[in-house]
Amino acid sequence: MNLALGLGLLLASLLTVKGLLQPSLSKLNYGYANQAQGWRGKRIAQELARRNMGFGFKLLKKLASDNPGKNIFFSPLSISTAFSMLCLGAQDATLAEIKEGFDFREVPERDLHEGFRYLLSRLNQEKRDIKLRVGNSLFIDRRLQPQQKFLRETKNLYEAETIPTNFQNSASARKQINEYVSQKTQGRVSNLVQSIDPGTVMLLTNYIFFRARWQHEFDPKVTREEDFAVSKNKSVRVPMMLHGGMYDTCRDEQLSSTVLEMPYEGNITAAFILPDEGKLKHLENGLHVDIFARWKKLMTHRVVDVSVPKLRISGTYDLKKTLSRLGISKIFEEHGDLTRIVPHHSLKVGQAVHKAELQMDEKGTEGAAGSGAQTLPMETPLNIKMNQPFLLMIYEKVTPSMIFLARVADPSK
Repeated sequence: MNLALGLGLLLASLLTVKGLLQPSLSKLNYGYANQAQGWRGKRIAQELARRNMGFGFKLLKKLASDNPGKNIFFSPLSISTAFSMLCLGAQDATLAEIKEGFDFREVPERDLHEGFRYLLSRLNQEKRDIKLRVGNSLFIDRRLQPQQKFLRETKNLYEAETIPTNFQNSASARKQINEYVSQKTQGRVSNLVQSIDPGTVMLLTNYIFFRARWQHEFDPKVTREEDFAVSKNKSVRVPMMLHGGMYDTCRDEQLSSTVLEMPYEGNITAAFILPDEGKLKHLENGLHVDIFARWKKLMTHRVVDVSVPKLRISGTYDLKKTLSRLGISKIFEEHGDLTRIVPHHSLKVGQAVHKAELQMDEKGTEGAAGSGAQTLPMETPLNIKMNQPFLLMIYEKVTPSMIFLARVADPSK
């Protein structure tokens, strides 16, 4: 009996630089019984974060070559988390192929899942000025009887919700899943599932919701229309946000690029990488897993006049097609081995959809105190203007873990 396992990968990102309307005092819970376990989990998580960064750069290069001149936005963390969770159900050649494709090879399976548990517990946070939530869910057909060990491990390691679903009524199942996703992303993604493949008995979703304020906000009164050079011969008019302040910045001569870090409240930072004219492909091809370590050595903290376009871009990707071209194919085929989910059945991933949205502006929260004025040293500001295609990386600083990755080719789209 051939069944189809539908996998949906979902990311929702709202980067409005707005604070949250409903403050929460919930604290991080690292889920470890003692400090020794915590240090071990942190060490493993840092290694997984490094490997996830390498996967993100590999996927960026692939998407960039397939979509020349277009905006790209996705979450390496979201995709890696979903497929790491699927490793709990895969084995033999299928498991080995996933681990190879996501650069998890040579990572013991226990370390893989414990590392992601640590990452998720560290990243999930909700405070007055920042909300970051990474979540997983399994929509399972009522007729299917998955292994209890698989359900138990997805719950304990990935905090995955299990939701009974009637996939025989595809319209009802689609409505149930879309309403769930919309609620989890505060309405930002309301129609993720367009259709459900016949024979689907399980659908996995992973979502990331992020909303935060800049540590140093922009003044909307000084935002003005300026030219953005989408190519050598074409420019578009975009609203450009302006701010002068103290930032970490450096020049990477190897990548012919200028790097600027702009912190959010909390432990999340946005890194803007502006290549010299005509050097975008050189930058994309030159990214590697140790790039942040190199930039850290080059960074100086100085006065910068920053110009950044207001952004609202999105991306929807068929990962079944893209990952197959990166060597991850068995999980999508009839002979793939997912028998640790349901034994004695031929399961395959029928769908793998990743949807991401980015919105970034200068506004602060209604009724919230501003970030206050900075006292700047008397020095000539460095002028950094993001007025041509650039890369944007949003990451957690401690591990460091790549949460979002973007190529901004045309902010007007």
